[in-house]
Formats: sequence, C-alpha cells, structure tokens
Amino acid sequence: MKTLKVIFVVLVTLAVVLATGFFLIGYFKPKPGGLMVDTTPSSSVYINGNFAGKTPYKGTYAAGQVSVKLVPDLSGQNLVPYETKVSLDAGIQTVIQREFGATEDLSSEDVISFDKTGGSFASLVVISTPDNSQVLIDGLAQGFSPYNTDSTAAGSHQIMVRAQGFADKTMNVKTQIGYRLTVFAKLAKSQDALPSPSPSPTPASSVKTYVLIGNTPTGFLRMRTEPATKGEEIAELKPGQKYLYLDTDAASGWYKIQYQDPAPGLPNGITGWISNQYASLATQSATLATPTPK
Repeated sequence: MKTLKVIFVVLVTLAVVLATGFFLIGYFKPKPGGLMVDTTPSSSVYINGNFAGKTPYKGTYAAGQVSVKLVPDLSGQNLVPYETKVSLDAGIQTVIQREFGATEDLSSEDVISFDKTGGSFASLVVISTPDNSQVLIDGLAQGFSPYNTDSTAAGSHQIMVRAQGFADKTMNVKTQIGYRLTVFAKLAKSQDALPSPSPSPTPASSVKTYVLIGNTPTGFLRMRTEPATKGEEIAELKPGQKYLYLDTDAASGWYKIQYQDPAPGLPNGITGWISNQYASLATQSATLATPTPK
C-alpha cells in the first residue's frame, strides 16, 4: 500500500512538472504578429512573394518585417498594383486598407498599427501623404500631420485626414491604454485637382515671302553686305534658287534675304542684299502648328 502511495505521488509530481513545462514553453514562445488586409476592389494578397489569399484577408506571421503585394482583381480597369513592407509586432494586429485607382496619385491607403508603451494613457500618432494635412478626431480639428498626442481617450474614434486638392480619408479606430496607435494615411488626389490635358495644337496658315533668283548675263547674282554695288560680295547665287525675303531697301529697291539659317555660334545666320533687277518676289503658304489660346 505504501508503494502505491509513493507511485501516485511520483505520477502527480511528473504531471505537474510536465504541465508547468508546457505552460512555460507556450508562455516564452515568441508570439506571432497579425495582419489584416482589405481593399476596394478585392485583390490577391502576396506575402513575402507567396500567394496568401484574397481580400478581405487575415493571417499571422512571425514578428518582424514582411513584404505585402496586392494585385487588384479587376485587371481590365488598369488599376495600379500595390507593394509595401510593414513591420509586425508580436501579439499585435496591423491593418492595411487600400482603394485602388488608375494611377498611384488616384489611389489611397491607410495602415493602422499598435505598439506597447506601458503607460497609463492612450497615445495616437497620425502620419500622412501629403504632409501637413489637417487631422480631425471625432469631427473636431486637432492639428496637422504629423500629429502626436497622449491625451486621446481610450475607446472608439473616427479619424479624418484632409488636404486641399485631395479626397478626404476617414478611418475608424480604437485606442487602448498602454498602447500607441499609429495611423498612416495616403490621400488620393481629387479628380478636380488633376491638370486638364493640354489641347492639341491647332494648325494655322502662314504665308511666307521668298525671293526667286532669275537669269543673269553672268549666270549668277552677287549677294552683298549693303544694298548697293559698293557693298562687299558675300556669295554668288544661282538662277532658280529661292531664299526667304526679309526686307526691301527704300532707296535702291534691293532685297534683303536670309542666305543661311541661324545656327549655334551664328544666332542670326547669314543675311545679305541682292539687286531686284534679276530677282522677283513670290509667296508660299505654310501650315504651322500654333498653340490654342488658353
């Protein structure tokens, strides 16, 4: 009988030791971090490059940094996929909410996470893109991002972030004593704030005047630096050649022409004067692209 009592005591002791061991193992084992993802429209979720599921998605991962990629299901609408990295804290759930747009500027998101402070108050931090956005808590303006306070009452709150030229972003959160709630909000640009596409240039008709070189007894026409034969000769122009007309000398009637177009190092190009005796004026229509008046 005494032997049975000894065996019983030993078995009970072993059971207690084993139970305590399993409890301690579970207690000291690192807790995972939670991740919840919701998007509009729904999307495929990839965690660290691996497909994890569809939104709304909820899962747990080892505490630390994870890569999150979201691919919208409505691919026909040319919505922009999203990829980011978030740090998961042990025993804390991080929330990502995304509204896809046709461009990154038209997309919005918010990331909500907790971290333990150990204090006797509830902390709140609001960060935004663009920076210096107005922060409202429960409908009351509190300041501008980045916003940080330790005086938020524990419980449910509505946070709104707004900036001129962007759509308002509203989030429902719940603060807790001893924890800091961090909200990151990216605002989508308002459609009204986007620049209008520039109108296409409107073709406009422009008439240019040219000087046509005629036949001469010498087979060429001299171009000079002045509207007279005393001017220094610059070039010899062949019959049939055409040059842009610039001016007419009132005294001699000679024509000033653009012999060579402007070029680097020669901003005005080369101009000169020719006798009107062996040259004639001709007009030519040209279609030019002129900007539409704004």
